[in-house]
Amino acid sequence: MKKHGLGKMPNWQRWFTIAVLCICSLSGIAFLLGHEFHISRTLLGNRTVLIMHGVSAAIALIAFGTVLPFHIKAGLKAEKNLISGISQLVFLAILLVTAMLLYYGPEELHEGSEMIHWVLGLIFFAIFAFHAISRSIRTSTPASTS
Repeated sequence: MKKHGLGKMPNWQRWFTIAVLCICSLSGIAFLLGHEFHISRTLLGNRTVLIMHGVSAAIALIAFGTVLPFHIKAGLKAEKNLISGISQLVFLAILLVTAMLLYYGPEELHEGSEMIHWVLGLIFFAIFAFHAISRSIRTSTPASTS
């Protein structure tokens, strides 16, 4: 069995988390483009894309739950990628609240929740990509020996 560094996710967990968060983010972006900006509305702004976004978001929460006990705890302890890591935690919490408001909240909060959800969703995806890529760059760059 392969040993992993403290807080380093096993490959299956890392790729599962990356894949589901990418599917969630990209389906959300697709729906935003189709529904709000009327770009290929029949393809991107349809109910199937929204369902894909919702289902992948639910699975993303499961993936997030698998990351909490070790990866996030170790990252906080090691003080690595704190800005991108904590930002993701905050954005995910707000995205969850705004998603619930979109479906279950009062109508007067719908428009504001939708705007916050879209803006923070786009920012979250950028931070998530940076967090994942910076980790890949850091682990692929050999340490200098002096």
